[in-house]
Amino acid sequence: MNDLASTPVLILAGGKATRLGDVTKSIPKALVPLAGKPFIDHQFAELREQGVRDVVMCVGHFADQLRDYIDDGARFGLNVRYSEDGDTPRGTGGAVRRALPLVGAGCFVLYGDTLLDVDYAKVLAALPVNGLGVMTVFRNQNSFDKSNVVWRNGRLLRYSKADATEDMTHIDYGLSLLRRAAVERVPPGAPSDLAELYSALVGSGEMVGYEVTRRFYEIGSPTGLREAEEFVLRKAA
Repeated sequence: MNDLASTPVLILAGGKATRLGDVTKSIPKALVPLAGKPFIDHQFAELREQGVRDVVMCVGHFADQLRDYIDDGARFGLNVRYSEDGDTPRGTGGAVRRALPLVGAGCFVLYGDTLLDVDYAKVLAALPVNGLGVMTVFRNQNSFDKSNVVWRNGRLLRYSKADATEDMTHIDYGLSLLRRAAVERVPPGAPSDLAELYSALVGSGEMVGYEVTRRFYEIGSPTGLREAEEFVLRKAA
């Protein structure tokens, strides 16, 4: 993982997006309209600007629609490949593990419903020689969602989505970087949550943090969709 052009970004886009109600009854979340374009157009433009060239779409629900719309990604200036959940939903961890043949030496992992204001090259540079991963974190103070990270003096000390404590001031920002050896730790063939892998890596000191100071935007809820659209329109103004 020497540069952005050769490091794939896995986009987790297999969920059903039930919180968006009728909006996603007939289309996947990645194709939800945002400022006149499908949401995935904005994610792809962001990645292209960062220097990313290789994308792996981890798909499940409405996978055919995503394949039909995105195709090989050439019109977005990207090389897009696909990893499908198959008949059984695999969760975020299982989806990443299933994509292992497309990972190479390692990969970024990006939530399929987020727009981020982060420097991917700096995240890549933050990976220690002997480390297995980098988690981007944001000082959240339970503002946008429940904080789940203990971050102190520039160090990632604890991560848990299930066991919140008062010293959790930060939240995972929506982008992580994993070496292949980290992905291989996810049990193959069974559903799992990436949070389990991340918690273990943080606990063993094999995952470091990179703090981001600009908030994230997500389209997982009607409120989030509205705020994300406002963000995109401000950037374009």
